[in-house]
Amino acid sequence: MKIIGFSLSVLMLLAISCNVDNSSVEIGKKNVAVVEKYIKSVENNDIATMASLLDDNYMGYGPSHSDSINKEVALLAFESNMTHLYSKLKYNTSRIAPITFTSGLSKGNWVANWAELEITYRNGQGPITIWANTNYLLEDGKILRSVTFYNVLDALQQLEDTY
Repeated sequence: MKIIGFSLSVLMLLAISCNVDNSSVEIGKKNVAVVEKYIKSVENNDIATMASLLDDNYMGYGPSHSDSINKEVALLAFESNMTHLYSKLKYNTSRIAPITFTSGLSKGNWVANWAELEITYRNGQGPITIWANTNYLLEDGKILRSVTFYNVLDALQQLEDTY
C-alpha cells in the first residue's frame, strides 16, 4: 500500500511539474509568427512591413559589443544598404525558438533565430554565407529589442576571396 501511495505521489508531482502554461505557449507561437514575418520582410526588402513590426522604442544591438541602433536609423540603414550595397539577402535555413525569462536583465518573451544567411552584393561580390544568430525581445506583438551576432571576420574573408 505504501508503494502505491508513493507511486501516486510521484506521478502527481510529475504531472504538476510537466504542466505547461498555455498562455506562454500561445505568446511564444504569436511571437514566432511575428519574427517569421519580419524575416520575410527583410528578404523581400519590405521596409513598410519591417517598420510595422518594430516597436517605436526598438533598439538593435550587435554584431559588435558597442553597436546599437534605434528604429528610425535601423530602417534608414537597411534601405540604404539594399539600395547601394546588397542586391539580395536570403535566409537559406532558419531555426526559430521562443523562450521566456521570468527574471533578471533579460526578463521577457524572446524569440531566438539561428540562420544561414546568404548575402549578394551589388558590385558583383559574393554571395557570401554567414551563420547569424539574432535574439528578439517582443512586447505586445512588436519587436522591442534585437541582439545580433555573427563572425564579421569570416564575412570579410569571404568577400576578399570573391574580389
